[in-house]
Amino acid sequence: MSEYINTEKAPAAIGPYSQAIVAKGMVYCSGQIPLDPKTQAIVEGGIKEQTQRVLENLKAVLSAAGSSLEKAVKTTVYLSDMADFADMNAIYGQYFTGKPARVTVAVKGLPKSALVEIDCIAEN
Repeated sequence: MSEYINTEKAPAAIGPYSQAIVAKGMVYCSGQIPLDPKTQAIVEGGIKEQTQRVLENLKAVLSAAGSSLEKAVKTTVYLSDMADFADMNAIYGQYFTGKPARVTVAVKGLPKSALVEIDCIAEN
């Protein structure tokens, strides 16, 4: 049976989905954008600040599911501009000391005009 994860320590879903689902020993996190969980507004700053907020949000969701960034096995990074790759990657590397598999793609647009969105699959 699946368990739906929702925590106030991460932004509320902005659509008909949960922050994560735990199923068969794995945590499937929905994509996080750089929303401040208290205000539901995009954090100020550029790609570095937004990446940090996204990863803090993912960390909170994983924690609520009984997991952590250290247990991540796969992430997908969506960038609104591939020119931001190096700066995003520098912050990303501070959070993922293990090296989960990853895909990084540039997209035409992200919700609320975010610069970055990241989703994650982790062991529970």
